[in-house]
This record gives sequence, C-alpha cells and structure tokens, in this order.
Amino acid sequence: MSEEAFDAARFLALVTAAQDRDARLTAMQAGLVVAADLEIASDSRSFARRLGIAHALVLRELNALAERGDTLEIVKRDPRTMRAFYRLAKP
Repeated sequence: MSEEAFDAARFLALVTAAQDRDARLTAMQAGLVVAADLEIASDSRSFARRLGIAHALVLRELNALAERGDTLEIVKRDPRTMRAFYRLAKP
C-alpha cells in the first residue's frame, strides 16, 4: 500500500475491530495483524517506522503474538538488524 493510500482513521478502525474479534490482542498486536492483512508492512522494522514506534517494542509484541501461533507467524529473521518478517498464520 502506498504512502498516499494509507488512511490512519481506517487503519485504527480496523485495529479496533480486530481487538473486538479477539480480546487477547493488544493494540499493537492488532495493528500488526491489520498491517499484514492490508500489506502495509510485512516486517517489524517497516511497521515500526510506518507508525513511529520503537522497533524493540514492535519486536516484543510480534514475538508474543507469534508464540500463540494462531494469528501471525514469523517467517524469517535478520540477525544483523533484528528485523523479523511475518505473515498471517495459515489456518
């Protein structure tokens, strides 16, 4: 999704809807799910930059969510940059 097409209000509404569907999700975890679904970001660093959040915080939330195994899965890690690439978990 291009910068011009990013609609913050829509994104936040989708994050809220994701949390309504799964009360276990934190706001950031729901944001990661929405970002993967909308193809806004597929790695932790891009997500962090896009939303102005510290990468370490994104990694913590992504790892916690991936450990559940039912929503997102980490498909690759870059040990040099600590970047984690993720996608929606396959049903």
